[in-house]
Amino acid sequence: MELGETSSTSADGKMEEDTGKIHLKRELGLISAVSMIAGTMIGSGIFMSPQWVLYYMGSPGASLLIWAACGLLSMLGALSYAELGTVIKESGGDYVYILRNVGSLPAFLLAFTSVIVVRPASIAGVALSFAEYVVAAFFPDCQSPQAITKCTAAACILVLAIVNCLNVRLSMSIMNFFTAAKLIVLLVIIVGGMVLLVMGNTKVLQNAFENTATGFGPVGVAFYQGLWSYDGWNNLNYVTEELKNPEVNLPRAVMIAIPLVTCIYLLVNVSYFAAMTPQELLTSDAVAISWGLKVLGTWTWIISLGVALSTFGSANGTFFSGGRVCYVAAREGHLPDVLSMAHVTRLTPSPALIFTSAISLILIIPGDFSSIVNFFSCPL
Repeated sequence: MELGETSSTSADGKMEEDTGKIHLKRELGLISAVSMIAGTMIGSGIFMSPQWVLYYMGSPGASLLIWAACGLLSMLGALSYAELGTVIKESGGDYVYILRNVGSLPAFLLAFTSVIVVRPASIAGVALSFAEYVVAAFFPDCQSPQAITKCTAAACILVLAIVNCLNVRLSMSIMNFFTAAKLIVLLVIIVGGMVLLVMGNTKVLQNAFENTATGFGPVGVAFYQGLWSYDGWNNLNYVTEELKNPEVNLPRAVMIAIPLVTCIYLLVNVSYFAAMTPQELLTSDAVAISWGLKVLGTWTWIISLGVALSTFGSANGTFFSGGRVCYVAAREGHLPDVLSMAHVTRLTPSPALIFTSAISLILIIPGDFSSIVNFFSCPL
């Protein structure tokens, strides 16, 4: 059974007849809020792309400064969003803030590109990344078949759609579990690096700023590469209506999650530099896997499992917040009314989630990871 715009639900899930808008039940506490931010931020980036920051900066020391600066910039942006979220206590993130402060037309344009292009493409890309790691485990000596990879990505999206349609609490429990799992894997990398440093593997860090690039161009591109790994810092603002006590928990979650992710990213990069030379790191297609082969040996599968868990958890966070943008835009009249409906007992925006899933599945059929990333980047 679906509930349309003739009634709404209060913060505790009860029906209210005196308002024309639906408000989803407040299910997210502080732990889930922190997990929402950190779990979405930590995707495949820290496992795959640190070599690009090093490539453009030229030295380990400068690349570490870029990672720290990206964390600081993300923190400043998140605090600004937290202030907006405590004043405008509505879900929808960018869309709602533009709608309330700028006007209907730019908000509609943002909603249209977000619902049709940005969010589905992001979900499809992360799902394909997850599928590539899972399928590669069964084809160690050859390239993974594209059909099997795409079917696995589609299965990932369908599972996430079912989970998010069934129950908000179940979805956040999965988010909490996968966030904890990926943090454990990252802790393994950090501890391994600390052991190497204690054993005297500090040669790379002794001349940490040698060959540092100084031009604005390389620094700017390095920032872009680093910020990609911090993407997701604003995800909690898309679900403000479902956050318990947002005036307290929104800024508190931001001040816990982003410094935590920044410290983890810095320590993981130090661990990479302790195990590999800059040349080895630059020639690696997957830095974390190369680190695992050098440090863990036959236990490298732990890192592969960590990347798969990380991408699945990040996809869940992107899916959870992306469906809310579609739901809020429809509630404000910028999308068809059917997308503004919520399940009368489960209190989940099922039509919006199903619509987002359908677009994501369509994008998977003709495209690969690279083409989807390019498609995703154009509207940005």
